[in-house]
Amino acid sequence: MSTVAFLGGGSFGTALSIMLAKKGLKVNIWDRKLSVIDDINIKRENIKYLPNVMVPAGVTAFIDIEKVISDSDIIVLAVPSHAIRDLSKVIAPHIKENQIVVSIAKGIEEGSSKRISQVIEEEIASNPIVILSGPSHAEEVALDIPTTVVVTSKKMEYARIVQDVFMTSKFRVYTNEDIIGVEIGGAVKNIIALAAGVSDGIGYGDNSKAALMTRGMSEIIKIGTKLGGKTETFYGLTGMGDLIVTCTSMHSRNRRAGILIGKGIPMDAACEEVGMVVEGIKATRAFYALKEKEQISMPITDVLYKVLFECKDPKYGVHELMSRNRKDEF
Repeated sequence: MSTVAFLGGGSFGTALSIMLAKKGLKVNIWDRKLSVIDDINIKRENIKYLPNVMVPAGVTAFIDIEKVISDSDIIVLAVPSHAIRDLSKVIAPHIKENQIVVSIAKGIEEGSSKRISQVIEEEIASNPIVILSGPSHAEEVALDIPTTVVVTSKKMEYARIVQDVFMTSKFRVYTNEDIIGVEIGGAVKNIIALAAGVSDGIGYGDNSKAALMTRGMSEIIKIGTKLGGKTETFYGLTGMGDLIVTCTSMHSRNRRAGILIGKGIPMDAACEEVGMVVEGIKATRAFYALKEKEQISMPITDVLYKVLFECKDPKYGVHELMSRNRKDEF
């Protein structure tokens, strides 16, 4: 049986740790916060990020990142997308070539527009890299609520190893060779989920959300295929599946932040109230720059960018979307 390390004691990393420990695997968690480590090791609960869920004895938390790395066969980078490069640099001198690196972050790097796998590969060139994505709220994974995800890699034999390690009777793992599509679908849906939350916060209804989700899927496909992803991937778990769950669930930090912004709360205050990283905000800025460079029409991303970073009134943003020149759906 593999030993799995999670670098980052956030909600999803903790949920996956609980799941794997129940399966009988040895799981190590590294986090920089002593309070998180003590809560896991002593109180058997991640009070800050995943309260009211028991952490099994098979999970141990550490402050020493080198120990966690050296003792593990699979290393999961369980930090937000903007922290991936720095964490990869930290672990690069300590990692062994046979260790598999898995990322569960969803986003692209601001400035470079590189996908997460590309960022890791630049810092840790010798190791196999696997991306795990799909509709999977931590709160439900930790409670053994049936969930399906997808894994991908440039070297699919390692994706299949991760598939076997993570598969349980309640957590089904598919493989998909389209690494570009999987990564882009998981990143852009955060933008649409944030927009859906803004719509909810304004007070609009199901019609509005259905429109945002459907036209949002169009934007995901446009940018995703332009970058080399396959259309069918975006109708799968990491596209449509992830879009549905993040646009409709109150577990979604993107939707929750959007609701607050739609009610008129400033972006920074909304993020502070959510209490965790809102990936959709960074994704909006990154994909706005990328779509400008690639000259791709992404009107929802356009309007959301103006709401977030140019103080445009959300209601007027909706008016802009609804008042554009008429066109054929496809």
